[in-house]
Amino acid sequence: MPDRAGAAHAPHAANRPPVYFRLSASDALDALRRMHRIRRFEEAAEESYVRGLSYGTMHLSIGQEATAVGICMPLTDADAITSTHRGHGHCIAKGADLAPMFAEFLGKETGTCKGRGGSMHIADPARGNLGANGIVGGGLPIAVGAALSAKRRGEGAVAVAFFGDGANNEGAFHESLNIASIWKLPIVFVCENNQYAMSTAIARSTAVRDVADRAVAYAMPGVIVDGNNFAEVAEASFLAVERARAGDGPTLIEAKTYRTRGHSRSDRNRYRTREEIESWKQRDPIAAFEAEIVALGLATREEIAAIEDEIRAQMAAAVDFAMASPTPDPADVTRDVYSPRRD
Repeated sequence: MPDRAGAAHAPHAANRPPVYFRLSASDALDALRRMHRIRRFEEAAEESYVRGLSYGTMHLSIGQEATAVGICMPLTDADAITSTHRGHGHCIAKGADLAPMFAEFLGKETGTCKGRGGSMHIADPARGNLGANGIVGGGLPIAVGAALSAKRRGEGAVAVAFFGDGANNEGAFHESLNIASIWKLPIVFVCENNQYAMSTAIARSTAVRDVADRAVAYAMPGVIVDGNNFAEVAEASFLAVERARAGDGPTLIEAKTYRTRGHSRSDRNRYRTREEIESWKQRDPIAAFEAEIVALGLATREEIAAIEDEIRAQMAAAVDFAMASPTPDPADVTRDVYSPRRD
């Protein structure tokens, strides 16, 4: 949870976006660390792929860091999230350690899922991350189940379902929002609208202009935020989580953002222009966040440089750990695999 001690007493308090009255300078620096961890992890993942050190493909979220970190700011380890095939950022934003996470990415025994999940199915239950999901929209009903469990336990926990704009046209999306509203479940639905479902622009696949407009059909608030603006995302998340904890039901947040890499490593980006990609790079969420917290007196450029050095060292150590870790023994292929017995 954020450390709010002294949050309203930093310099320039009168000019702050609302969320900074909830957060201290140390909270802001922690958020920045998580954003840099996501960026460095994904750059290391991309490099490992190019060097032939990882198998299969990957889906990078470079450019979307503010959404993952902002949404997770009000959450604790007791709160659950479900993720997507583009889930590295969610995992790190929820507090995952880089070393076992990168080991999982490389399919090593020391990974968070003992090398069985890899990039698209990575999970970290100890931190409340119920897992990435290779099925479009597949995490939505899982999060609804987690929210139902939380409501029945009565311990004040919430669930967050991350999904992409492509998933808002899946039946699981509509079914999940409907039942969550009927039962007033403590859940926040977060659409990371990065403008494209694989290579299809949202305008060509979705009848409404804004995914958040669909909330009205399920009697819940629909909120649109700039997904590259940490303050907007975090404030919307705090309000939605507070609503959920109070028993007032779900919220749909649509974060408009952009992935500056392709859909996956095989994507040649033929469906979008170089000018479009470059224009979004100019709205880099990490650079914008750094500029904002410096202007608000919550950080100095020296502190930011120290964080960048710290995260580079952490990531280098994580890569070394993963590379030195053993691969799973083929004899253990059925370990931790659950299926009905056939007697």
